[in-house]
Amino acid sequence: MEPDAFWSLVDRFVVREPGAPPDVTPLESALASRPATEIVAFDLGLQQRLADSYGWPLWGAAYLIQGGCSDDGFEYFRGWLIAMGREMFTRATTNPDSLAELLDPGIDGDALECEDILNVAAHAHQSATGAEITGAAIGYPELGPCWDFDDDDEMRQRYPRLFERFGDAG
Repeated sequence: MEPDAFWSLVDRFVVREPGAPPDVTPLESALASRPATEIVAFDLGLQQRLADSYGWPLWGAAYLIQGGCSDDGFEYFRGWLIAMGREMFTRATTNPDSLAELLDPGIDGDALECEDILNVAAHAHQSATGAEITGAAIGYPELGPCWDFDDDDEMRQRYPRLFERFGDAG
């Protein structure tokens, strides 16, 4: 699925309410009404966005914002970022520190997860065809060298705006 078509579906059918996790139920319903090949294509598009956002810079930002971020937590955070739409996803993956301006004041870390979007195509495919979704998985890139997310000086240097808002100084 072309990126424009993928983002059009996300932007049109994901319900976003301030302070709450995104609701992907309308997206699942919309996908379930499409041919199986489109559902699989959407799933591959989702996997591609997850791979595109897999890296230490965004993981460090998620860690700082949420006060910690496990492997699963980072996947759910990236799901949330995708569910928030193309503009936020692009800005955050290009410059994770920009999340300082993009997040609503007083946001709760639990609202920054969307595990449901990770399975939306599988559920839609099951509903539409009665069968499990199949398709090639997209591999994640190597992460490269990491830094200590608990090092305040390092985090302040890498994410000055996020650190001001969510770090020890926030």
